[in-house]
Amino acid sequence: MRLVILGTGKMAASHAAHFSAVDGVELVAAVDLDYARVLAFADEYRIARTFTSLDEAIAWDEFDAIANVTPDRFHHPTTMQAIAAGKHVFCEKPLATHYEHADEMARAAEEAGLIGMVNLTYRNVPELQKFRDMVDAGQIGEIKHVEASYLQSWLVSKAWGDWKTDPTWLWRLSTRHGSNGTLGDIGIHILDFAWYGIGSAVQKAFCRLKAFDKHPDGRIGDYVLDANDSFTMSLEFENGALGVVHATRWASGYHNTLRLRAYGSTGGLEVQHGFDGSSLRMCAGEDVDQAIWRDVPVEPIPTNYHRFVEAVNTGVAQKPTFRHAANLQKVLDLGMESDSSRREVSVV
Repeated sequence: MRLVILGTGKMAASHAAHFSAVDGVELVAAVDLDYARVLAFADEYRIARTFTSLDEAIAWDEFDAIANVTPDRFHHPTTMQAIAAGKHVFCEKPLATHYEHADEMARAAEEAGLIGMVNLTYRNVPELQKFRDMVDAGQIGEIKHVEASYLQSWLVSKAWGDWKTDPTWLWRLSTRHGSNGTLGDIGIHILDFAWYGIGSAVQKAFCRLKAFDKHPDGRIGDYVLDANDSFTMSLEFENGALGVVHATRWASGYHNTLRLRAYGSTGGLEVQHGFDGSSLRMCAGEDVDQAIWRDVPVEPIPTNYHRFVEAVNTGVAQKPTFRHAANLQKVLDLGMESDSSRREVSVV
């Protein structure tokens, strides 16, 4: 498979490294508006060709697929352009900044018979995949209650740098710079963690969002700090389970930690993933009476990158698809609506 890397910012390095390690993949070109940056990127990853626009790459045409690592607001126009040119697309999350665009992208890929996958990176966690397998196998019975959280601390910790001086973080706090806040940035990850983990879509949601005071006058230079820092969502899933999903950037003691707990009619499961590793535990059977949790062993799994390559090579779609990402975006959009109207919203 001949692959073009579109956008050569920070996440592009991860895409280039992972795809380079997959047998049969050739990184044939890199594209970025910044000429100096794309040259440096291509040199680092031994990519022969560079372009400063997707138009140029499509005119050249000697590739099969693109890894779309552009900023969020450019995912829709660039992906639609690639699909129109007959190219498969592996897109960074979120698929788009709102549902209408995400749905259009999903429909375009489906109608063209092209592979469209979204890099929901935590699908690469073996413990989450095992969690889903155990739910599907009925090992904790009928799911009744779900809780999921995504905890970051970069608003109170300098472990990732100083957000007050680094545009990498500042733009995430400003709606005028394209941010939908914590809900739009990491909400999609923890929502997918829960949705995928229990194998059931969201049916109803009630959401609360909040942007806390962080700086005098609520701004730093051109950045108006109005995007939400924290959110909570009360959910009802299609399988009848109730759940709570929440995320924040104020979680002291947690650099980047995702947790999912599911409680069923015969037991419970818990998966946690962070910089210090991953774990999976189960309490079921005779252990329920004594509340004993036991570690569950897991095996390595193919990554999203491997699955995308396999999908392109075989023509058989692999998850997570554009359609799934669009459905997630619909919930996120309705979360915004729920907060503004202070009412529960129906997703279906």
